[in-house]
Amino acid sequence: MNNNQNFNKMKNLKLITATLGIALLAAIIPVKLKAQTGEEIAWKVYNRASPSDGESDMTMTLINSKGKERVRYLHQFLKDYEEVEKKVMFFKAPADVKNTSFLNYSYDDDRDDDQWLYLPALKKVKRISGGSKDDYFMGSDFTYEDLEKRSPKKDVHKLLKQETLNGEQCYVIESTPKEEGQYSKRVAWVIKDKWIPLKIEFYDEDEELLKVLTIPEFKQINGYWTIITQDMRNVQRSHKTVIKLSNIELEKGLGDEKFTQRAMMKGL
Repeated sequence: MNNNQNFNKMKNLKLITATLGIALLAAIIPVKLKAQTGEEIAWKVYNRASPSDGESDMTMTLINSKGKERVRYLHQFLKDYEEVEKKVMFFKAPADVKNTSFLNYSYDDDRDDDQWLYLPALKKVKRISGGSKDDYFMGSDFTYEDLEKRSPKKDVHKLLKQETLNGEQCYVIESTPKEEGQYSKRVAWVIKDKWIPLKIEFYDEDEELLKVLTIPEFKQINGYWTIITQDMRNVQRSHKTVIKLSNIELEKGLGDEKFTQRAMMKGL
């Protein structure tokens, strides 16, 4: 074998070894997952798996700057019709809010939610207009807009960073409305894989922090990640509202008759 043949043989051997090395390296190093965008994360939150229907008891605790509490007791029903999600809440106590009810229709398109409030003293169902959605719901720190299921199409979403919050790996996304509204932006800490917003900061029209929503408790029920407790703190007026669910029952096969204005007036 001449020198040229020896050289070519060694060259081919090195090429084979290098190719095998690259293949082994690719097998050892895990493939890097495609990075999530802010919009993709927002849609995963919006489309998080949910039950076809359910009901639960609810307590709404209003806490003022001096720590004084007012507790309200409610019962709620919800049903998902795919193209529209319907929810109704009935106030059971105390006496000053008893028999008040609230009905919300969330649509799976660009339409705003339809909302109605029944006030027993007036014996009348009031439609919540777009201009009234900035108002606070029944003295709480949640506005009517906060009770809507907001479509990601209404905002521009930006992934700011990733960080750990309360032991959960989170994406932090900033959502800025495409049209002027009560908030200049929202910043949300979204739990990876669960797609629950563990914390949301709400900024007013001057881009000052207005409110902070935190989720102290959530768990899986019938395979669905379910928010149990919500804590909305208004930092500008030193007021807080805590909503807690109990006696949660899912996949009940609820009838359509519960989600009407007539049912609102009839009560539980």
